[in-house]
Amino acid sequence: MAQVIVVGGGLAGLSAAHTLLERGASVLLLDKQGFMGGNSTKATSGINGAGTQAQQEQGIPDTTKIFFEDTKKSARDLARDDLIRVLTGRSGDAVNWLQDKFALDLSKVARLGGHSQPRTHRGDAQFPGMVITYAQLERLEDLSVSDPERVKIIKKARVTKLVKDEAGAVIGAEYTHGGKTETAYGPVILATGGYAADFSEDSLLKKHRPELWNLPTTNGDHCTGDGHKMAMAIGANGIDMEKVQVHPTGLVDPKEPEAKVKFLAAEALRGVGGLLLDNTGKRFVDELQHRDFVTGKIWENGKFPIRLVLNGPASKEIEWHCKHYVGRGLMKRFENGDELSKEFGLKPEVLKKTFEDYNQSVRTKKDPFGKKFFSGEWKYDDIFNVAVMTPVLHYTMGGLEIDDQSRVIGHDGKPIAGLFAAGEVAGGVHGANRLGGSSLLGCVVFGRVSGDSAAAYLLQTTGEIVKKAGGRLGALAGQLSSQPSTSAPTPSAPAATTSSPTPVGKTGQYTMEEVAKHTKKDDVWVVIDGQVLDVTEFLPDHPGGEKAIMLYAGRDATEEFNMLHDPKVIPRYAPDAVIGSLKK
Repeated sequence: MAQVIVVGGGLAGLSAAHTLLERGASVLLLDKQGFMGGNSTKATSGINGAGTQAQQEQGIPDTTKIFFEDTKKSARDLARDDLIRVLTGRSGDAVNWLQDKFALDLSKVARLGGHSQPRTHRGDAQFPGMVITYAQLERLEDLSVSDPERVKIIKKARVTKLVKDEAGAVIGAEYTHGGKTETAYGPVILATGGYAADFSEDSLLKKHRPELWNLPTTNGDHCTGDGHKMAMAIGANGIDMEKVQVHPTGLVDPKEPEAKVKFLAAEALRGVGGLLLDNTGKRFVDELQHRDFVTGKIWENGKFPIRLVLNGPASKEIEWHCKHYVGRGLMKRFENGDELSKEFGLKPEVLKKTFEDYNQSVRTKKDPFGKKFFSGEWKYDDIFNVAVMTPVLHYTMGGLEIDDQSRVIGHDGKPIAGLFAAGEVAGGVHGANRLGGSSLLGCVVFGRVSGDSAAAYLLQTTGEIVKKAGGRLGALAGQLSSQPSTSAPTPSAPAATTSSPTPVGKTGQYTMEEVAKHTKKDDVWVVIDGQVLDVTEFLPDHPGGEKAIMLYAGRDATEEFNMLHDPKVIPRYAPDAVIGSLKK
């Protein structure tokens, strides 16, 4: 059966793969990481959608037209009406597809910066990016086992080159896997992410925005612009490459303040009412303005440290996030205003005045910083969750030029046959500034569009080849093989049928004192639900990065793990890591 090659296993690539399967095509997915998911798993605020059932049930009068206007305003002079129309017009369908096909809860709706209506959807618990991406990821891995003729996944496969025919059409991809160079044939969908962690020798970030080179980033080290470089090498056009989004709220780890990679403070924290205060305890910006505006005001203000402060009601509204950040030591909880004042090193009267000034804005709807949307008044006698913020490299709006069918455009202004792009690798979708919640949306919408377009192209190309061959299907073997030309990929491991790790032949028992001795990168143990895991080998492949595990090295990580993961994650992805149980 003819195949489409999807490069990248984040949300865009996964959405493309599932769409291809719905359209009757088969899929070969190549991901250079040992674990799929990419940056999509880190998205913390939610996915935008206009006119959704959740909005209707909550009486939110949003429409695709309103969403279009909000997005166009944020994109400014780089707005591409055709792409924005696809992004916003298909947003409701995207949310519905996720809910219906993958049984996801996306019933909570919040308002993020730059949105005139609440439209960012998430569930009650866990990071929405992780929930949405894992649902698709696990479904595709199951299909690779139950239907290996139609779904093949190869991890740790780094695509290095796009293969073209004499007419200039993309007919395959060259990749390295297991120390060998392989070639797979078929049209290609690039879903390789952005370049906001591209600190390589041929860095796109350094080339286009050298002044941002020294900033920390929220991106994994896989975000090095691979797809951009490969496509441009065969004549693809790059647009808006200088448009790099610096997010205003990266979390500063007090134990490692200079760390290059930082966790992101979800924009939803400000969406539910969090305030940004400088070191004098005063506000200096509309917290719900566009990201680039808030970042600019942080730098303009210059009174560091800048803190994000959530009061009791805001903390309750986004309780899971706060608990997660506190657990990682990135946020502190204070039981009253006096404790908070002490943290700032200020007299209580200062914060009391800040809160009263804000309350006056809430009552009069007239804010000195232009804020239009409020979440209630503040009390000094309250609980607070607080974190130190810093601007961070977050997203690249620039990328490969595409049309409204996700076809990659060449230097001649025409689509490159057989090449499609979706997600952050595709430029022009968000213009000069991306709205919060539109990253996951762009992945799903254009993942679906690219899947539709590639399936249609595959059918057309197959028909033409069959016609030229006089009806002989053998002509497909060379160009559109359902397997790589040199060796068949190894399917993903089948999903475990148990809900907890049950290692075979591993019955060791260990005390916490013994576990606590294993805290180095070359020897890392953790405890989860009474099981002792040696995660040393898994450390480089962990999608959340090594740091997320090392925070709990030699410790019981049960609470944090269960906040983020489904119980079947260990038996499914790391069964060999279980070395025994915790000795009571």
